[in-house]
Amino acid sequence: MSLTVDAGLSMAWDVTVDDAPVALSARGDLVAVAGAEGTVKVLDAATGAGIGALDLPGGALNTALAPHARHLTVTGPTGYALWRRSDGHVTVRESGAWSATAVWAHDARVAVACGRRALVLDPDGEELWRTGAAASTVTDLAWLRQGRRLAVAAYGAVRGHERHAEEPVATYPYIGSHLALAVAPTGKWICSGNQDASIHIWRIRDGSELTMSGYQEKVSRLAFDDTGFWLAADGAPDVTVWDFSGKGPAGTAPRSLRRHETITALAWRPGPAGHLASGGHDGTIALWYATAGQPQSLLRPARELDGDGLAVAALAWAGPHLLIAAWRDGRVRAYGVPSRTVL
Repeated sequence: MSLTVDAGLSMAWDVTVDDAPVALSARGDLVAVAGAEGTVKVLDAATGAGIGALDLPGGALNTALAPHARHLTVTGPTGYALWRRSDGHVTVRESGAWSATAVWAHDARVAVACGRRALVLDPDGEELWRTGAAASTVTDLAWLRQGRRLAVAAYGAVRGHERHAEEPVATYPYIGSHLALAVAPTGKWICSGNQDASIHIWRIRDGSELTMSGYQEKVSRLAFDDTGFWLAADGAPDVTVWDFSGKGPAGTAPRSLRRHETITALAWRPGPAGHLASGGHDGTIALWYATAGQPQSLLRPARELDGDGLAVAALAWAGPHLLIAAWRDGRVRAYGVPSRTVL
């Protein structure tokens, strides 16, 4: 694979895994790479050296490191697994249920999608509590209120659950299939990306809602930056970036980031600078000043990494200065990026 490295970026390491990557997670000093066949490699973020590995029967869909990188979950079409860093112990649960994702509230609690329910587990996989059954398969999860409430997305609604209560304590209805969920770090907004090519938004305080429609494709990737004021989304050839500061995006237009024909990955750089990395089906990675300009601005990349047609599978930031990228041929690379105020 050939890749042009933009001047000002340095390649920290380059490894190849034996499975087609589908997801990345970076926390602390570790990076986890999940492959389609269920192979997960845990790498040292600084060097790319192997730290651990596990296999999930039936394949993998997603992976998530705990905040302090002591534990890891991997989810897939037929179950989920947990890895413990201290001794490499792996717990596998072959539930037979579709497990789309897992999210850590903190180092002691993780929520895992399991068919029509979400299971809340301790780091060793012991169940603490579970939600009641949703109308359909759970597609995404997010924690609210500093890990005290769990948002669960399934057909027809996003539901809020609190510990040891199967029935929801809050319901945010929208008739349609939710593909992605994003909760603002400010605690003000819940957003869903939907099969019907829309983004639906609820204000958590009062349940008021708003729909942004007109996307050309389904919206399957949503991400807030660390400030909670900017939401990036796919759903069109352009990445759209919506302004959630003040009263929110009602009556406004997004910035449009134009580079990829098909978007395959989005990742905000940690911090408040508004830097976004995006990946495309053509193998290209673009770096953006994503919050520059005015509403309706058409932005161009600040930097590009040009691939040779092999799709970008996932992107993740290992801190503000290291961008991790995986391509579907198994290549995983880390790039050193200049100080957080510039690209």
